[in-house]
Amino acid sequence: MKLKVPKKETLIMILLIIIQTIIYIISGANKSYIHMDEAYSMGLASYDKVEIQANDDFYDKWHDGKYYEDYLTVNEDEKWEYSQVYENQKNDVHPPLYYLFLRIAMGFNIDNYSNWPGIIVNIIIYIFITIFMYLVLKKLLNGKNKCNEKSMILAFVSSITLAAITSAIYIRMYALSALNIVITTYLHLKLLDCNTKNYKLLFCVGLSALIGSLTHYYYLFYLVMLFIMFVVKYIREKQYKELVRYIITMCIAGALSLIIFPYSIQHMFFGYRGQGAISNLTNVSQFLSSIAQYIWKIHDYVFNCTLGIILIAIIGIIIYKKIKKKKLIENKNKYIKYITIPTLFYFILVAISSPWIELRYIMPVCGIIFIIVLFYIEELLSNVLKEEDLYKTIIAICVVIILMPILLGRLNEIPGMSFKAEPEVMYSDKKEIVEKMKNELNVPTLYMFNSSNNRFLDDILLFSILDESYVAKDLDYNEENINKIMKGKDLSNGMIVFINGGQENDDIIDVIKNATKLEESTYLKRLNACDVYYIK
Repeated sequence: MKLKVPKKETLIMILLIIIQTIIYIISGANKSYIHMDEAYSMGLASYDKVEIQANDDFYDKWHDGKYYEDYLTVNEDEKWEYSQVYENQKNDVHPPLYYLFLRIAMGFNIDNYSNWPGIIVNIIIYIFITIFMYLVLKKLLNGKNKCNEKSMILAFVSSITLAAITSAIYIRMYALSALNIVITTYLHLKLLDCNTKNYKLLFCVGLSALIGSLTHYYYLFYLVMLFIMFVVKYIREKQYKELVRYIITMCIAGALSLIIFPYSIQHMFFGYRGQGAISNLTNVSQFLSSIAQYIWKIHDYVFNCTLGIILIAIIGIIIYKKIKKKKLIENKNKYIKYITIPTLFYFILVAISSPWIELRYIMPVCGIIFIIVLFYIEELLSNVLKEEDLYKTIIAICVVIILMPILLGRLNEIPGMSFKAEPEVMYSDKKEIVEKMKNELNVPTLYMFNSSNNRFLDDILLFSILDESYVAKDLDYNEENINKIMKGKDLSNGMIVFINGGQENDDIIDVIKNATKLEESTYLKRLNACDVYYIK
């Protein structure tokens, strides 16, 4: 398949991708912390176990920062080891392809922790996402005024929303899954235009399905609906030869996926995550609540807090058209339903089945959702505004979406005001405590750990920068036990105490103060999974 793009368009796309990349790099440089799942990504790609907590010497022993950093890095003696990528995923809940890419990237940064290998992988992925989003938009907008210009602008803006930036700096497989979905979509749109045998195209369709299934299981929600729609299309149009070729292609892709990673069956149907998803699918009472909460995520991150305004405008346009007795949509687009229906199906199933209401689960379709909404806005306005005014309106909407986080950031400086104004996983609010504990508060640290709330990896980054720390598992916090742990430690500059959920924080702090003869305690921060105190 040859993609012929005029030189001028190529230069403009290169410029937009450079701007997009600069935005990602700035966001990555300002990323101050990592989520537990990001720690898992690095550990699963490089460590010899799924969790560092599985080490026999993890609990109830003093360690330096290098002990924890080892989970997040590739060491010199591990440089050529890749088997753990497959083994860890076999024992976890995801397919292995993303972790292989991450492991390759981590191999360029030996012996030291950095989040840049994961971010760089995602930045490269997003270059291709923007390109294929542009190609999808060209299909959708073909024949319209300034088709190429609008396609480039919308593709670019879809890649610099808060959702896209979050995905780019979030060290997980969701950016790769988003690329799988947009490539799969583009190839199926090309398949709609194919009236002759095209085995190269079918091969690419099968390859994209294979890669997608080896990246994330939620991708299959999108693919299954797209598959059903194409099967129905071929049957209705009596294209039985095309139907057979298409089904065989998908069957081969599915078979190869299971041959490469047969543990997918266990993960999807018998693992704890798969069982949880099936259980959620049958919990009708949570259905509307989950949908509403995910729509709010779209409002905050896909449209940068402008979705409410956009929906009001759409309703206004519809009412105006009804009054003026104009058609809502002038011309039917043969492509849009093959994007909208699988996206809606994915969104609904993920909203119901995901274990938590988190942006990351819908990240793979955030860009698609963006272009669907903008496409329908243009369609609704097409017989209301002149073509040049319509183009300016689309530009204006994009400018508002781009500028909204900047405006909200200014409003956040006003006391009592709080809005979403940055990518979800930038963690700018944790920058200060990371710097403090790395420098002035790098003192003996005790983690009073309740194992029934095991989210240690949420805060492993801090432990990797501390000179000495101790994770006390389910400790009976009396003075005798505290004295045993802290014996011989220099507490002249005080100590740090972490306490995770399900414990009596005030009682624990009082016991530690009495045991160590330290007098003052200061509450420092609520982190992702625990409270942090400084006692001196």
